[in-house]
Amino acid sequence: SKLTNLGHLEMTWRSRVHFHPLLVRILHKSRLRYYGKPEKKMDMPYQAYFEVADGSGMMSMVLWNSLCPEWYHSMNVGTVLLLAKYTIKTSYPFKTHPTPGDSQMKRFATIEISLNVRDPPTEISIIPEEMVKPEWGLPEVKYRFITRSELDDLPHNYSCDVIGLVTFVGRAERARKREHSEDFWLYRWAHAIDGTSDQPFILELFATSQPDVFERIHPMTYLVCTQMRVIQCLTENPSRTVYLTTSNESQIFITGWHKGQPYTKDAKVKNFIQWTKSQSEADQIKKTVIGGYYPFPRPPDTFVKY
Repeated sequence: SKLTNLGHLEMTWRSRVHFHPLLVRILHKSRLRYYGKPEKKMDMPYQAYFEVADGSGMMSMVLWNSLCPEWYHSMNVGTVLLLAKYTIKTSYPFKTHPTPGDSQMKRFATIEISLNVRDPPTEISIIPEEMVKPEWGLPEVKYRFITRSELDDLPHNYSCDVIGLVTFVGRAERARKREHSEDFWLYRWAHAIDGTSDQPFILELFATSQPDVFERIHPMTYLVCTQMRVIQCLTENPSRTVYLTTSNESQIFITGWHKGQPYTKDAKVKNFIQWTKSQSEADQIKKTVIGGYYPFPRPPDTFVKY
């Protein structure tokens, strides 16, 4: 069928009601959001954002309501989609934006693609990777992997991806989303090493929409975290500690989930795998810890310094 592209959509969307089908690749995926309220009777008040791209650039795509439980777990970073009968809306101004791996990619930020179960019912098809043709001009997924030796020099809030061998994972903890709120964030602390520094990555991992992965982070697993944000504790403490925290678009992968993921082609991931082959598993296991209370950032030694 006749296809359109994202750049053409941005130029013509106001003058059209019906749009030609789109062929796009998913570059980023947000966590699933539940927006139900007791007073509003909605069957499935779910929403998820994706950043999708073709040869012309990148745009947000929103999956609504009952399409979320049906499609969310099938739509992964790297998946190619054929979309028909979608709608175009003005972008929601307050949503978060991931940092693209390709800094040259054009971003269409004024509009977003909306996928609904009716008015009109969107038609979604997943194209298997082996059927994707080079002439379609779809961009590859690109990452911003860093090593532990590079971390200390990065600015606060910098967005990056990391891979490491887990040496510590803490128990799951809860933090209130807002003061006096009944809603909680679930998170856990983890340490991962990559052989480039004596120090581990300190990772604050909030539960994303991947409960099966979040619950199974164990020492000695290969952990990949994407779209992490650098937090520089800018305190007067000279031994300031840098750590990484998840963002709305973070994805977490552990041993058993890596096969077929686009990051397996990344040079820094390959270097890490080479380093792990040179390590003695027995020696590393002796250094691993699981569970327990992990106060972080660490309080000062004396009350005076507080």
